[in-house]
Amino acid sequence: MRVSRRRRVINLATIGKYKDAVRAVRKAITAKKKDEAIKALSAAFKQLDKAAKKRVIHANKSARLKSRLSLAIAKI
Repeated sequence: MRVSRRRRVINLATIGKYKDAVRAVRKAITAKKKDEAIKALSAAFKQLDKAAKKRVIHANKSARLKSRLSLAIAKI
């Protein structure tokens, strides 16, 4: 019981970090700021990789999000 509560807190923090990073990329994409989006993309990749490594999210979800963000930046 105690372990699951502790892990839940850690998992929620990890989820929050990757979602914030993805939001930052999407915000830059909507504002048509390619340079800013590319910088935010590397931070998002790092957070997505960490979340996938910790198995907080599935590895395929991480890959899918990275692919979609990269495509969106390429369209700017």
